[in-house]
Amino acid sequence: MARLLQDPSKVHPSEWYTANKMQRASTESQKSRSECMISESWRLVDEIEKTTQKTQSDVNKKLEQRREEIKFWKQELDNKLEQIVHETEILLTFKNRLERALEGCKEPLVVAQKCLLYRQRRVGIDLVHDEVEQQLLKEVEVLQGIIALLGRTLEQTNEQIRRNRSAKYDLDMDLKDKFTALTIDDYCASLTNDTPHIIYADNAMKLEGNFVSPEDWIDFTNINVEKADKQRNSSLALKALIDGILSQIANDMRKQCEMVNNAFRNRVEEVKDAKHKLETLLAMVMDETASQEKNIAALKKAITDKEAPVKVAQTRLEARNHRPNVELCYDTVHSSLMSEVQEITKNIQRLKDALAQAQTELKGLSHRQLSLEEEIKVKENTLYIDEVLCMQMRESVCINNY
Repeated sequence: MARLLQDPSKVHPSEWYTANKMQRASTESQKSRSECMISESWRLVDEIEKTTQKTQSDVNKKLEQRREEIKFWKQELDNKLEQIVHETEILLTFKNRLERALEGCKEPLVVAQKCLLYRQRRVGIDLVHDEVEQQLLKEVEVLQGIIALLGRTLEQTNEQIRRNRSAKYDLDMDLKDKFTALTIDDYCASLTNDTPHIIYADNAMKLEGNFVSPEDWIDFTNINVEKADKQRNSSLALKALIDGILSQIANDMRKQCEMVNNAFRNRVEEVKDAKHKLETLLAMVMDETASQEKNIAALKKAITDKEAPVKVAQTRLEARNHRPNVELCYDTVHSSLMSEVQEITKNIQRLKDALAQAQTELKGLSHRQLSLEEEIKVKENTLYIDEVLCMQMRESVCINNY
C-alpha cells in the first residue's frame, strides 16, 4: 500500500492543477498573439492595399504624363518633319529652275561664240576689232560667269537638299521610336489588375540595355528639332539667294544681249553707209572712165586727122625741092610750108602726150574701179556675215525668267 502511494509515475494534484492552469495560460497567450497577428495582418493588408493602390495610381499618373510628353514631342517632330519635307520639295523646284537656267545659258553662249567665229571670215580692212566684237567678247564672258555661278549654286542646292534629307531621316527615326514608345506606353496604360494574361517578369527589374536619362532623352529630340530648324532656315535663305541670282542673271543676259544687238545694228548701218558711199564713188569713177575713154578716142581721132595736113605740107615741100636752078628759092611759100610742118608735128606730139596722159588716167581709173569693186565686195561679205548669219541667228535667242 505504501508502495502504491509512493508510485513515481503519478503526479501530485497540485501539479495537475498547475499543469492545467499553464495550459489555459499558454492557450490564452497563443490566442492573444494570434488575435494580435490577425489584427496586424488585417492592418498590414489594408495598409499595403492602400500603398499599392497609391503607388499604382502614381505610376498611372506618371505613365499618363509620360504619354503626354511623348505626344508633345511627337507632335513637334511631326511639325518639323512636315516643314522640312515642304522646304525640300520647294528646294527641288528651285533646283529645277537652276538646271533650266543653266541649260538656257548654253544656246546664247553657242550663238555668241559662233558669231565670233563667223566674224573671223571678214576680210581686208573690215577685219576690225570693232564695238560688235567687244560686246560679243563681253557677252561670252558674262555667260561663262553666269554658268559658273549657276553651277556653284546648283552644287550648294544639292548639298542643302542632302542636309534636309539627313534631317528628315533623323526626324523619321525619332518619330518611329516615339511611335513605338507611345504604343508600348499606351498598352501599359491600358493594363489593370483585372487584365487577363498579365504575367510575372522578374527579369524586367534588371536595368539592361542602353537606358538614357530623361534629360538625355529630351536633348536627343531637341538636337533633331534644332537640326531641322537650322536646315529649314538655311533652305529659306538659299531660296532667297536663288531668286535673287535668277532675277539678276536674266537682267544681265538681256542687257548684254541688247548691247550686242544694238552694236550689230549700228555696225550694219555703218557698213551699209560705207558701202553706199563706195558705190557712189564707183559710179563716179565709171562715169569718169567713160568720159576718159571718149576723150582718148577724141585724141586719137585728132592725131589721125592731123596726118593728112602734115602729109600735104611735106608733099608740097618735097615737090618744091625739085624746082630747077634758080627757081629753088627759099621763098615765103617754102618758109610757110616749113613752119606748117613744124607746127603740125609739134601739135601732133602735144596730142600724143595728152593721149598718153589720158591713157595713164584711164589705167588709174580702172585700178580705182577694181579697188572700189573689191572694197564693195568686202562690205557685202561683212554685211552677209553680220546681218544674215549673225543677226538672224541671234533672233532665235530667247532669254526667259526662271
